[in-house]
Order: sequence, then C-alpha cells, then structure tokens
Amino acid sequence: MRSRTAVAMLVLLLLGTAPAAATGTGATIAVDGLARPVDLLVDEWGVPHVYAADTRDLFFAQGFTVARDRLFQLDTWRRRGLGLLSEVLGPSYVEQDRAARLFLYRGDMQAEWASYGPEAKLAATRFAEGINGYIDWLGKHPESVPPEFRTLGYQPAHWRPEDVVRIRTHAIGENLMWEVARARMVCAAGEGASRYLRSLHPDHEAKVPAGLDPCSVPADVLSVYDKATAAVTFPKGVTTTKDIADATSGSNSWAVGPGRTATGRPILANDPHRGADALPSGRYVAQLSAPGLNLTGAGEPWNPGIAIGHNGTVAFGLTNLPIDQTDLYVYDLDPADHSRYRYRGGWEPITKVTEAIPVHGAAAVQQELDFTRHGPIVKIDEKAHKAFAVRTAWTEPGSSAYLGSLNYQRAQNFGQFSASMQKWGAPGSNLVYADKHGDIGYVPAGLTPRRTGTDYDGLLPVPGDGRYEWDGFHANSELPAQHNPPEGFFASANDFNLPPGYPVVSNYEWQLPYRKQRIDELIRSEPQASVDDSLAIQRDEKSLVATQLLPFVRALSSSDPDTAKALELLRGYDGVASVDSAPAALYETWIMKYLHSGWAHTLLPADAADVLSQTINPDFSLVIDSFTDPDAWFGTGGAAARDKLILDTLPLAFRDVAGKLGEDPAKWRWGGLQYAQFDHPLGSPNVGPTPMGGDYATIHPSFFHPLTYQQIIGATFKMALDVGNWDASRAINAPGQSGDPRSPHYRDLNDLWAAGGSFPLLSSRSEVEHHLDTRIRLVPR
Repeated sequence: MRSRTAVAMLVLLLLGTAPAAATGTGATIAVDGLARPVDLLVDEWGVPHVYAADTRDLFFAQGFTVARDRLFQLDTWRRRGLGLLSEVLGPSYVEQDRAARLFLYRGDMQAEWASYGPEAKLAATRFAEGINGYIDWLGKHPESVPPEFRTLGYQPAHWRPEDVVRIRTHAIGENLMWEVARARMVCAAGEGASRYLRSLHPDHEAKVPAGLDPCSVPADVLSVYDKATAAVTFPKGVTTTKDIADATSGSNSWAVGPGRTATGRPILANDPHRGADALPSGRYVAQLSAPGLNLTGAGEPWNPGIAIGHNGTVAFGLTNLPIDQTDLYVYDLDPADHSRYRYRGGWEPITKVTEAIPVHGAAAVQQELDFTRHGPIVKIDEKAHKAFAVRTAWTEPGSSAYLGSLNYQRAQNFGQFSASMQKWGAPGSNLVYADKHGDIGYVPAGLTPRRTGTDYDGLLPVPGDGRYEWDGFHANSELPAQHNPPEGFFASANDFNLPPGYPVVSNYEWQLPYRKQRIDELIRSEPQASVDDSLAIQRDEKSLVATQLLPFVRALSSSDPDTAKALELLRGYDGVASVDSAPAALYETWIMKYLHSGWAHTLLPADAADVLSQTINPDFSLVIDSFTDPDAWFGTGGAAARDKLILDTLPLAFRDVAGKLGEDPAKWRWGGLQYAQFDHPLGSPNVGPTPMGGDYATIHPSFFHPLTYQQIIGATFKMALDVGNWDASRAINAPGQSGDPRSPHYRDLNDLWAAGGSFPLLSSRSEVEHHLDTRIRLVPR
C-alpha cells in the first residue's frame, strides 16, 4: 500500500508540480559534492533521518534536506541578515538592508570559527554546500522550485560558509527596548517612575547614570535597530513582529532525575517559545547519524547540527537566560563637525564604511554605515548634536545565535558538557542536561559583560564619553551551574535563578516566576514521573497570576449590571485558561487590555503612564504587589483606590467581550477569542485559525495580540525525552516540518499540536523504517 506522501507525489508528478519537499519516494539523486552515498529516510511525521558514512557528508546532507523543506525560509533569512533584500525585491528594502548591515559580524574570521569548536568551519562549509547542492538540483528540475520564488520573480541564491556565522540579528536582544522605555518614563515622571516598569532581581533600584539626560533619548531611537532585527514583509504579504517576540521570548525546560521517575531513567523536556504566527516555524526536527555522531532533535533551520535533543548518551534542552548583552550609548557630537563625538576629553572620529547595496531594476545604492568604538550608530539628532549607538555582544567571536551547540554535541558526560559550554556566546541560555548514566544538571552560559562605572547596571542608556565601558566578559564558569541537584530535578522557565548574594549578576530583568513555580509544583506532585507526565505539564494552562489576582475581585460587589455579571463570572474562576473557559475570555481581556493600562494611569502622570501602558509584556507581579500592599503603592486609603480600579476596568472588559462573543457569558469561550494562525509570508496559504488556550503566565504559553487575539508567541516545538530509551521520546513541531505549500508536511501536524498531541521522536533505524514515508538515496555525481 502506498504511503500518503507517495500518493501525493504521484498526483503531483502527473500534474508536473512535484514539491521540493518531497523529491521522490524511493528516489536516487545524484549530487555534486558528496564523497559517498547518504540515505535520507523521512518518517510519516516529516522528520528526516540522515545516515552518512562520515560527518563531512552528514552536514552536506543536512543542508540538502533542510533546503528541500525550507528553501524559501533559508533564502529569506540569509537575504534579510546580509542586507540583500533590495537585490531581488527592489528599492523599498534599501533601508532595511542598510540596517541589517550595521549589525553584521565584521571581526576576525579565524577567531570566529575557532570559537565554535574544531568542527564548526567544516560543519558550516558542508552545510552551505549542501544547500547549494539542492539549489543546483533545482536548476535541472525547475518544476520543483518552491512557488514563492516564482511568485516574487527571482531564484534562490547560493550560500557561502561565512553566511552561517556573520548574521547576528536573529539573536535575542530584549534589553534595549526596556532601556528606552525606562528613560522615557524617568523623563516624564522622575527617577522613581522606573519602579513601575519591571521588577528587578536581585533587589535593585535603577539609577540614572551620571551625564545622561533621559529626555535626550528620542522615542524612535531604536527604529533602525528594529529594522535590522525585523522579519521581512513581502509585497501583499505578512510579517511577524520580532520586537514583540524578543520582548516576550521564553521557554520551559526541566530534567527529572532517575530517583523521581517510574522507570529509573531521567526525563528531559523542553518547549521553546517562539513566534507562533509565521510559517514555517523557527525549529526544524531531524536525526543526523554518522560514525561517532548520532544526533536527534531540533535546531535553527539555518544552523548545522542539533541544538535541542540528544546524542544517544546525553540529552540537552535550553531556555533563554536573559543576560544583558546590549546597551544604548548616547554621544555628544562636535557642534561644528558631526563626524566627531566626544570621548574622554577629546573628539573621536566616527568610522564610516560605504557599501553598495544592489537593487533590483535599478543601479546599486551607495549607503554609508557609521560606527563608534562601541558599535553602529542607529540615530543622529542633528538639532541636539547627539548620536546614539548600540553596543552588543554580537560583535564578539562566537556570538552567532545557537551555533555554539556544535561544541556540546559529542559530550558523553556532565564534565564534558560543562567544558563544551565555556565558549557559548549568544544568546544567553540555560542548558538543561540529562544522560543515560542517570546524571542531570544545568549549565548557564553566554557572554556576560563586565560593566565598569558608577551606576552602570545596563538598565538605562549611558553616555558614550568613556565613563561607561565593558571590561571584557565574565567566564561562563563564573555562572552558577548545578550537577545532580538534591531535590532530584531542575527546571528553568527564564526565571530569576541566581543564588542569594551571587557575585555575578548577569541581568536584573527576568521573566516572571509563575511558570517556574507551577512547573515545580507539578513535578513535586509526582514522585514516579513518566514521559506522559512531562507532556501533561507542557499542556498545563493554570495561571498563577490569575490565582493571585482573583481574591481581590471576589471580595467586591457592584450595583452596575455589567460589573455585577463580570464579578459573578470571575468569582468561580479557577485560573485555568482552557480553550473552553468562559471566565478566561473575560479575565484575559481584562488584564491585558484594561487592568494594566488603568493601573499605570492610576499611579503615574499621563505621559509616563502612556509609555508604561504601551509596553508589550506587562509585569503583573508589580500589580499583584500593589494589590497586596495598597497603601504603599496607591497611598493612604489604597485599598479603596485598588477596588475602584478593579470596578472601573472590569465592565469595560465585559462589554468588550460581549461585543465579540454575545451577551450571554455562558456561551463564551476563551478559544472563541484567542486563536493560532500560521501566516504564510506571501499571505497564502495560511494554516488556521485554530482556537487556542493558555496565556503568557501559563506553562502552555500563549502571548496574544490584544487587538486581534492572534497568538504571537507559543511553543510550536516541544519534546519530552525518555533518556536511554530514546524511541519512547515524544515531540511536536507545528504546523509541519515543511515550508513548501505543496508538501503533505506543510500543515499535517497542526491539529495534533492544537490538541496537545505529539509523535514519537525516533532514533533507531529499525523504528524509522517501520514508520517510513519517503526514502531518498543521495549519491555522488
């Protein structure tokens, strides 16, 4: 009996539109660049299993197979990152190209390759050659070119190995937007206003650096940076908002030791939270097998290797460790000559680099890129004689996001794994560890600047006159790793995890503690845990923000009909943001659209409140603190002010939801508002809409756009590994492995994902053969 892919292939071949993602069932493909044959087996869930005779051919075949599934995504990522969009899309993309080029790695390439370990240059070179091999194959089979290229009227471009590492703007850099927001709030309402922006850990009070005028920081100071890090908007297409993704980025991961599992084997689970409104997803699942290397899991589509998964002995997962790796510098320009900025009592020249940006249908455009000693200039205020530059860890060797995973992929024990993490550069990451010997652990890593200067904590912009410098970086070994923690498990959810009094403070701004608290609660409740238990934890939708806010609501009453109905609906709410919950529809609308903004305008002057209420990721721990101790926040009689805030904002939310879901709250559903939809970059075909539960405080995460309710951030990839019994592991990757709309694996996992399901993450070849969908043999030409 033919597999469904084989049937689809037959139909598509008859139509002359065979998809790039399914080159053939039982096909043999001759490729330039291979030394020996490679077997490529695609299982029924679209996961490729690559079997090569050596790692040279393995990384080549990985590039080839990723290109089969994700060529338009790969090509777009490369063009966006290198500043080459105008070359194919025309002059309207020149500004974005210029912005991207400001943040390219321009340092020593020998040091760059060495920083990722001895295999990095080989892996990147062969990976790029594999992508090129597939592009060359398409040259002989133009009918299989992904349809996006035909729609847009250009061909996919060849890669160079350097393309893999020079691009930096896909890294996470959320600190800058908070620096600017904090400066604007301080300008509007004084130094104490920053208290309302975000809770700081360890306990700390942000100080305005000497020499900084917070009012000199323009609201649009990061517009060039935002262009550099933005996704691509295509003609008549859609885009994701990367600034929102950065500001809300997070993940869950945990390792449960053998003493707490039913099998006596460790369990490692991980669900990174990435953009959930773009198609295809930001992770790609694969198995890579060659003598001495057998990796299974997921990684960035544009990176060789596997960043999240296992190597047959060691399992590894990661979450974002929000190390502050970026700073905004403010310079005084020479009023008589804006090509110079003040530095340590003198005037230092701005470094200027001119590059020609190729433009489709027009002559190349010469663009000047300006740099200070700290980084690229992103804005000049001519009238105020000010310049603003962004300093990042991205200019350092070894800071291409997640490529440091090449260092740990051969580790066989915790000591080797820890040693391999010493060169990890970016982004800051919590690496969670388990192995088949029974060990579990945690290794934090990422370039952590040593900031020098009074009141230089990275929380506000700083003058660029030499008083605020980075004195190198802390060694990763200075960060607090754990090996076999006494409680028998370790969990990470981007939470504040530094021990009390720890001497190295990598950051003061962390994600809220509620996901971590709920994970700990659920793991502790099951002393004989299974993989299914970890899958259930990943689906958990109980909000500990809700359970702490709701008691203040339940104590209130109102004679206003809408307010009374709202109070009654929330009075019985258990805080579980399930897709079928009526109270969740009201609660989520209330806190995200009305409560936080009302809270800001109650406590702050209007200008500062406007800045705070426009922040993407409100800090509800501060709202909870203020409700718990109202006099300290609202002033004398604070409880009455708190209650008035609740009673004023609840009916607004009630009428909002009623206008969308109808007047009868009994018929409301949270999934009737919040939905997931994966949007194709060109606008079609999209996958969804799919009703969605969860919120940003739940383990099953869902950060939604407050106007559309479309999920922006979610866990599109999840895995739960049975360490040592690898074929019993589970995974999901929504909406499908392929980015080619013609492929059966374009959307085939969406319904399974939406239902909280998963598929077997297979490692043994016999099991792969049992679930085989497509067999391809790559042979040397």
